[in-house]
Amino acid sequence: MSGKNNQSGQRDYLGFQLRLISLIRKEIRQLLRDKSNLAVGIGLPIILILIFGYGLSLDVRNAAVAIVLEDASPTAVDVVSGLELSPYISPVRVPSMQEAERLMLAREVEGIFRVPSDFSRRLGEGEAQVQFLAYGTDSTRATIIRSYINSIVGQWTLRQADRKAASPVPAGGRITLVERLWFNSANSSTWYLVPGLIVLIMTLIGAFLTAMVMAREWERGTLEALFVSPVRPTEILLAKIVPYFLLGMTGLGICLAAAHFLFEVPMRGSLLILLGGSMLYLLVALGFGLVISSITKNQFTASQIAIITSFMPSLMLSGFLFDLRNVPVVIQLVGKILPATYFMELIRTLYLAGDVWPLIIRNYAILTGYAVLLLGLARFVTRKKLE
Repeated sequence: MSGKNNQSGQRDYLGFQLRLISLIRKEIRQLLRDKSNLAVGIGLPIILILIFGYGLSLDVRNAAVAIVLEDASPTAVDVVSGLELSPYISPVRVPSMQEAERLMLAREVEGIFRVPSDFSRRLGEGEAQVQFLAYGTDSTRATIIRSYINSIVGQWTLRQADRKAASPVPAGGRITLVERLWFNSANSSTWYLVPGLIVLIMTLIGAFLTAMVMAREWERGTLEALFVSPVRPTEILLAKIVPYFLLGMTGLGICLAAAHFLFEVPMRGSLLILLGGSMLYLLVALGFGLVISSITKNQFTASQIAIITSFMPSLMLSGFLFDLRNVPVVIQLVGKILPATYFMELIRTLYLAGDVWPLIIRNYAILTGYAVLLLGLARFVTRKKLE
């Protein structure tokens, strides 16, 4: 009796293999025939990483600042020289405040740095002031430029103090601040943004493309043909997942190559851990897309729902652009629900900080839970539709 059961089990397993291989071949042929899917899976990652990588930056460099030098003394000129040597400021010499204000109203400069005519005299008396006016419509950019100006003036003040120090400094008299920027030594927003782009691209490939898979089958009526065949729901889902999983990993490879060769973002963590986390997140995105496509049965509706519920939240609420600690509590809670938030934290940690195991284990566990939940839900929804 046990021998018959073993033979039956072997036949079932062999049949499962043959059916799955046949379905995967069908899906791969369909994927290769549909050029739009290839364009989204391969062409779109290249376009997005070039546009976002080169076009999106949170840095402020070469900010045009009008220089009004009303005091022509060597000391005043020395103050202004700090601005001219800075890579963040592009000084524009103007003869008067009226001309500087005209330039700022015309949006030709982003600030005005004014050295008043009594600067040298007041400095000799022990107190002097300079004025900085910022174009404040973009408060974040204005604050950054102001911090650059404050830093330059502060450095000049320290140099002046050092020059006037004629005697040894008594114990406890002077404090020197030694700064070091951890994890982003280049102080470049590109290092911060490019790993996040990988999350967005994986979301787009996984959720958007697979959201249309089952819906397309319903629209074309091909699922009805499978209803009368021995194919099982699990085999259908696996056949849908495998080709798009390979396509998603191809997109990941393109992103990793661009991050390394084009943007020179350092990889301080383990590449194997990053690949494992990317596979987990890709399964999450694929599961989410399959759930959407199984429910909607319409390609257009499925694609719109996928964009609204996966890509847009990943762009706005996962920490890609904004630190979630700076937004209202309700928005923070929404962000913490998104799987992209945890993959974003994982991939940025691996790129910039290294193998921080508490964060790796936590994010791996959460992504694994999401993958099991969404793939199980996709299996349940598909079973309901087929039965």
